[in-house]
Amino acid sequence: MGDERPVYTLDEALSALRFGKYQALVLAYAGLGWVSEAMEIMILSFVGPAVKSKWKLTSSEESLLTTVVFAGMLLGAYSWGIISDNYGRRKSFLGIAMVTSVAGLLSSFSPNYVLLVIFRCFVGVGLGGVPVFLAYFLEFVPVSHRGTWMVALSAFWTAGTIFEASLAWVVMTRLNWRWLLAFSSVPSFALLLFYGLAPESPRYLCAKARTVDAHRILEKMAFVNQTKLPPGILVSDKAIKENEESNLLQDTHMLSMTRKITDKLKSGFSSFFMLFSRKLIRTTLLLWVLFFANVFSYYGAVLLTSKLSSGDSKCGSKVLHADKSKDNSLYVDVFIASLAELPGLILSAIIVDKIGRKLSMVLMFVSACIFLLPLVFHQSAVVTTVLLFGVRMCVTGTITVATIYAPEIYPTSARTTGFGVASSLGKVGGMVCPLVAVGLVTSCHLRLAVILFEVVFVLAIASSLLFPFETMGRELKDTVDAIES
Repeated sequence: MGDERPVYTLDEALSALRFGKYQALVLAYAGLGWVSEAMEIMILSFVGPAVKSKWKLTSSEESLLTTVVFAGMLLGAYSWGIISDNYGRRKSFLGIAMVTSVAGLLSSFSPNYVLLVIFRCFVGVGLGGVPVFLAYFLEFVPVSHRGTWMVALSAFWTAGTIFEASLAWVVMTRLNWRWLLAFSSVPSFALLLFYGLAPESPRYLCAKARTVDAHRILEKMAFVNQTKLPPGILVSDKAIKENEESNLLQDTHMLSMTRKITDKLKSGFSSFFMLFSRKLIRTTLLLWVLFFANVFSYYGAVLLTSKLSSGDSKCGSKVLHADKSKDNSLYVDVFIASLAELPGLILSAIIVDKIGRKLSMVLMFVSACIFLLPLVFHQSAVVTTVLLFGVRMCVTGTITVATIYAPEIYPTSARTTGFGVASSLGKVGGMVCPLVAVGLVTSCHLRLAVILFEVVFVLAIASSLLFPFETMGRELKDTVDAIES
């Protein structure tokens, strides 16, 4: 009798419930996580010079303040991904918000340079978990127009960068860097404040064979969205398999507490080793190249804009602002440069669900190459600014699409781990870029720096074309075995 009842999958349920108020609330919470990361990253542009001036730091010591944040993100992206895939999205949110908010606030009270470096490193560890927020929101969105809604989430990053530039403009000219650090930690505290309202991902629950809990969340979603679930029973393609394995374990083992802990540790690392399975290793390696190239080129565009607009007299370039640290010009420049991300987001939203993820990335990487190429030769200040504006616009678009594609291409059992590890490899690009590319510009080798960026773009184009499949309109998969189906 019970076998005759109709069944439905999570994707069918999400399609029936449509995107409504419930997903909008999830978007707001996940977006708050992205605002938090954007503000804590952008703050490096303002705090470094101020601290260097106050504590008489060397250039290397100032650079270390940025490096330790990326180093912390490298560790955090890997760690929070594993925690999220094995213990739930919500539990990782709690840890991410606590580490980021507390370390961010303590940074503002740092009595010396060493403690400031340590606290900023812990901030980086917390920020490394931000990709979990994107994967989390992705798991609530129906297949139709999924790309467009993911671009909407990415808009929170741009909002965070613009808001941080505006905040620095007000705070740094009236108070000091300590106040800016304190105010910038507010979004992370807001994540803690609203943590109780954030539901667990129903897709994660289904992947863990907890369909009853997932159904309960879907019922709340139906109530808030004023829609109805499909008739029948919610099923998960992993539930049967996990129940069978669970029954087998109960029949063959009397697990002690020690054995249970050992199994938990094994499962914790299994999501990482899954990335190198036969079906996923190609995707994993290509994503690493893509994220490295994306972050390297993004921070390259940001730092090149700063370097070229500030001028370098020994290289014969025009000095536009004699001393940015003593007037408002730094904040104006960063604010205007951040606006370049808006057309990049709009372009992504227009094409991502029309031509697909892979082709969108290729198109925008090629456009970035075209914008950058004229800088091989000397250009006027206005032309240089326009070209770098175009580069940043395109790179923002590629990062946006890549952050949509990465969690889509992995199964639920390894989604945040795979996305987190790829993101952490991207942070290596952020650490290497100032040392290599910007170093070339400072040493009057602008042409060589431009050629380096062009090579990175070509590698990114190649990796985008070599990905095994397109994810536009494709349902999210819960297991590795379902990837090729």
